[in-house]
Amino acid sequence: MRGLDLTVNDDESLVLIGRSGTGKSVTLKSIIGLLKPDKGEVLIDGENIVSMKEKKLIPFRRKMGMLFQNAALFDSMSVEENVAFSLREDRRMKDKEIKEKVAEALEAVDLAGQQSKMPAELSGGMKKRVGLARAVIGHPKIMLYDEPTAGLDPIVADSINKLIVRVCEKYKVTAITVTHDMTSAYAIADRIAMLYNGQIYFQGTPEEIQKSSDPIIYDFVNGISRDLPVLEL
Repeated sequence: MRGLDLTVNDDESLVLIGRSGTGKSVTLKSIIGLLKPDKGEVLIDGENIVSMKEKKLIPFRRKMGMLFQNAALFDSMSVEENVAFSLREDRRMKDKEIKEKVAEALEAVDLAGQQSKMPAELSGGMKKRVGLARAVIGHPKIMLYDEPTAGLDPIVADSINKLIVRVCEKYKVTAITVTHDMTSAYAIADRIAMLYNGQIYFQGTPEEIQKSSDPIIYDFVNGISRDLPVLEL
């Protein structure tokens, strides 16, 4: 990061794009407080979380849900146990209420009745859905998605995109998504921000980025490499 400056509005779906190694995942980890910047602030609801001690940071993390790139399910736990994990750790709900919340979350991601399955029995797309159910079960105000369609075929990826849009509408959450998948970016974004050289190089609507003639933007969104020399045969 080199002076990154970015504002995300309430109930907005922002997609963060950029080449590998530009700092997209670092940005997500800074938002949730897993990393602390050397300088600057991370403001959530007007409060700077950078200077907060771990104990004070916990309530802010409860406002967030995160879908990890590989879903990050616990292999030894069933679908129900995975989805209920944060609620059981919190210890403020009775078992009956937790089961009801799990059923509601799984229905929201089109996995109703799958509570007893183990992660090894799930396809890649189903694992992502379970991870999404676990992330939204606490009705977070902010959802963070790290490469939500990575490793999925186009049809399953499209279903994940539609679920992300549905979650935004159903729970009225602010969404921040890191992705290299421009099809996904166009499908879920209200606004797209591009990271380049540690700064926000561009931000605008999906339509604006598609029409951009800037060579850095154009090459990225169209998957064009100009780094390699032409081979002589």
